[in-house]
Amino acid sequence: MPPTFVRIAQWPRRLEVPDSRPIRDVVVAGGGIVGWSAAAALRRHLPNVGVTVIADAPAPDALAERIGSTLPSIAAFHGDLGLSEMNAVARTASGYRVGTQFEGWAGNRPAYVHTYGEHGRPFGATSFHLYWHRVRQAGGTASFDTFSPAAELARMGRFVHPQGGPGSILASFEYGLQLNPARYLDLMRAFAVHLGAREHQAKIAQVDVRGEDGFVGGLRLDDGQVVTADLFVDCTGPAARIRSALDAKFEDWSCYLPCDRVILAEGTAPASLPVMDSVVAMSSGWRWQAASPARTSHGLVYASAHLSDSKAERALRVHSGAEPRGPAVAIRIGRRPDPWLRNCVAVGEAAVALEPLEWTNLHVAHSAIDRIVAMMPDRECAPIELAEFNRQSAAEAERIRDFLMLHYVTSDRREPFWRDAAAMRIPDGLAHTLRLFRERGRLPFQEEETFARDSWLSVLFGQGVLPHRADPLTDALPIARIEAAMGQMRDSIRAMASPLPTHADYLGNMMRRAVR
Repeated sequence: MPPTFVRIAQWPRRLEVPDSRPIRDVVVAGGGIVGWSAAAALRRHLPNVGVTVIADAPAPDALAERIGSTLPSIAAFHGDLGLSEMNAVARTASGYRVGTQFEGWAGNRPAYVHTYGEHGRPFGATSFHLYWHRVRQAGGTASFDTFSPAAELARMGRFVHPQGGPGSILASFEYGLQLNPARYLDLMRAFAVHLGAREHQAKIAQVDVRGEDGFVGGLRLDDGQVVTADLFVDCTGPAARIRSALDAKFEDWSCYLPCDRVILAEGTAPASLPVMDSVVAMSSGWRWQAASPARTSHGLVYASAHLSDSKAERALRVHSGAEPRGPAVAIRIGRRPDPWLRNCVAVGEAAVALEPLEWTNLHVAHSAIDRIVAMMPDRECAPIELAEFNRQSAAEAERIRDFLMLHYVTSDRREPFWRDAAAMRIPDGLAHTLRLFRERGRLPFQEEETFARDSWLSVLFGQGVLPHRADPLTDALPIARIEAAMGQMRDSIRAMASPLPTHADYLGNMMRRAVR
């Protein structure tokens, strides 16, 4: 019997799709590191898009332009641009950093080092940190950061790039950069111009908003010119010169993060170049010191309710030996609920403003730039696409906020500032993280996570936060065997670090290769 064929409805010969109107012209407002980084990324990844930078100088409260410490994510950003690390470091008198030493944040507990990358090596049936906690409960005294290869490098002032196979100790850490901001800005500007970005030296005098759809129609500049574009990228810092013309919505986070002032100073580079920063808790805030081959950066971050600007300036002089570079800068902690609205997207501190603890300011800008490139809409700027951009941006910013807040709410210092900080209302995400961790040492998974699990563990254990009970999976191994394995790890880390070059020697070798 021949097969039976059933006639089905015929597909239409032509699918009707709406006309696409791709974005062809972008204006980037802001002539700082963030603005030129955005211009370079847009030109590199979207070569059919014309990019004009309105190169107005950054305002003093744009901290991403002034603070040189970066997270490890900067390496991936440079890699995506095709910018070599040799250029980004050696040619800008910048250096490397593998972490930050926190002193005085946990009362009388010893200082600890928050580094990037692996702490300990997995063995047995569960995570290393759970075995470490079991040994700690049994009377062990080795701090968690002694099992971090990067922390050993930091304490010894030594550096090499990660290397070796998956089993190598030197393959298990990450590093950030200690930038020299002025020369890094020159590099990023030259690179963006090389890629085809155009520069217009002027200030924004007025933002024209179209009445029919609320889109930005153009920018009137102080030289009399008017510039138009399909998309405006606002990299003007906390003032958000373009984005603020569309609405004034702002989510205040001063109830979560207590510091609202920062003073910066700068000194000469030290004779022995460190590979980690120092962050020291004070009675009304904290101060930092971070060095590159070109300079030593100092800063004091504090709450104006507990310390006057004049007293903060004196304290910075005393501790740094350097003169403050300008008056105190106010930080309005919080974020814009919709950084991308219609045809304007706020980037970096134009979208979210945070105190510089853990050095996230430039990272947030880079993350937004990557997201713009990956999610670029057409000229209609469909609300559903912008809503997804804003959702991801919000999740990232809130998780960073929670990580910074962790340092304050787990401190047991007794000064009024610290008591007020410890009494702040904890947002739901951080409260859940702390409850889960304190029960049995577990951490929740978050979609938009800037800091890896080991970074959370480093701060939690460093601040003295310990789970109530040991994980039962660790009972599968005798305590003596766990202690022996951990002892071997510590010995291997020490042996690895000793013969490595100092940070200064490593940079010197890089510079000699760069000038060949």
